[in-house]
Amino acid sequence: MTNLKSLVKTVVLTMGIAALASCQQTAGSQQANLAGVNDAVYENVPFDMPKVKQPVFPDYEVNILDFGAKPDGITLNTEAINKAIRQVNEKGGGKVVIPAGLWLTGPIEMLSNVNLYLEYNALVLFSSDHTLYPVVTTSFEGLETKRCQSPISAQKAENIAITGHGAFDGNGDTWRPVKKGKMTDGQWKKLLASGGVTNEKGDVWYPSEGALKGAMMTSEFNVPDSEIAKDGGEAFWTEIRDFLRPVLLSFVECKTVLLEGVTFKNSPSWCLHPLMCEDVTVNNISVSNPWYSQNGDALDLESCTNALVINSTFDAGDDAICIKSGKNEEGRKRGMPCQNVIVRNNTVLHGHGGFTVGSEMSGGVKNIYVDNCTFMGTDVGLRFKSTRGRGGVVENIHISNINMIAIPNEAISFDLYYGGGKKLDVVPEVSEETPAFKNIYISNVACKGAGTAVHFNGLPEMPIENINLTDIVLTDAAKGVILNDAKDVTIKNLVVKTKADAPELRLSNVSNLKINDKTFEKIGEEAEEMNL
Repeated sequence: MTNLKSLVKTVVLTMGIAALASCQQTAGSQQANLAGVNDAVYENVPFDMPKVKQPVFPDYEVNILDFGAKPDGITLNTEAINKAIRQVNEKGGGKVVIPAGLWLTGPIEMLSNVNLYLEYNALVLFSSDHTLYPVVTTSFEGLETKRCQSPISAQKAENIAITGHGAFDGNGDTWRPVKKGKMTDGQWKKLLASGGVTNEKGDVWYPSEGALKGAMMTSEFNVPDSEIAKDGGEAFWTEIRDFLRPVLLSFVECKTVLLEGVTFKNSPSWCLHPLMCEDVTVNNISVSNPWYSQNGDALDLESCTNALVINSTFDAGDDAICIKSGKNEEGRKRGMPCQNVIVRNNTVLHGHGGFTVGSEMSGGVKNIYVDNCTFMGTDVGLRFKSTRGRGGVVENIHISNINMIAIPNEAISFDLYYGGGKKLDVVPEVSEETPAFKNIYISNVACKGAGTAVHFNGLPEMPIENINLTDIVLTDAAKGVILNDAKDVTIKNLVVKTKADAPELRLSNVSNLKINDKTFEKIGEEAEEMNL
């Protein structure tokens, strides 16, 4: 009997130890709280979409207060925050907590296995002292160049997250140029009185002489011309530092990334820029930039593989949700398409485009699913853009269940003359520099109020090809459906209502078009107008 009791005690003790070990193991590895990420997000995806990996963190936690941080809006907390991140990384991973308070800081550098967690009412304000952001080599607008270090950055990190409830403010107003035409007279006068300089015409304000000088040295949007940049030494880059506006968040070649629950706002240029990353989840966040913010894109997903953009709200000064893959020769040489992306259950309040592909898409874009999104007052709704010189193929794009109101320009736009490209007298040969948009499927779209219902503007040497629109209702449009240089287009159950007796349909250089019950085998350069 004694031996039996001893055996029972041993078994019970062993089971208890095993249970305790199991509990410790569970506690030692906690899954990030992904309330909006479940199998439902993968429903009806029309291509083979692998499940996006989610980060997992050890149950180790530190608070930036323990590293000397002070929430007074005066103390610079750069070292305290980065020291906390380094310690968690060195311990094998865990959570860095930023509690409620106003936290002034310089650049934050994320490291592997760290979850940067913002509590309610935690407001992280990045310093307006631009000397805190060193000039680094990076990629911007699809080209290798130099920019100031981003307020939040990571290089080749794995298993990283920014989660919680607080907000990051990039202090972008101290960096960005402002166009006079985007402000009221009172706002413009107030801006001029704050300091800075204007260009010769007096219609663009810059925060400093260095910012203006940098702008005068570029013909490629916001990247200094290569010949000028090649000869520029350290003093040159320092002089134009204010021109080298960083993106607010730059994650480069990172794996298993999560952004969840927090607010990102007021970025110096683009707001969120995952570049060449794998397994990226953007869930239940808010991105907000002033409507006048130059290059104030909300999210630019560039050359990434396996990504979710879900349950979020975007209010942008430029394009809102953007898919990119590098620019021109550099993008083609990189050869990394943006692929396997789900964009679902999002709202865009303002932006140049609600959902955009391009114009930097030289590495290709494929396997994109956009579903159940709302655009309110975006300049363009669904926007596809490129131009000669880019190259790259955009294909296998599926878009459904989009609701839009008050779209000043096109509800649906394909434009291969982006950036002022012109029609040529001699059609060039197709080459690696010729962009292609094909095999795109759009269904169940409703838009009330648009400048143009639908506009296809392809290239004669590379028409927009195999575009399928189904169940589209576009009302209160100033112009109807305009198709130029397109072939193999099928449009079913289209309803277009235009204002002021504008024609519902205008066609030129179109072949094999099927629209509702009509078929057009070939229409040449002389445009034909009609109603449906």
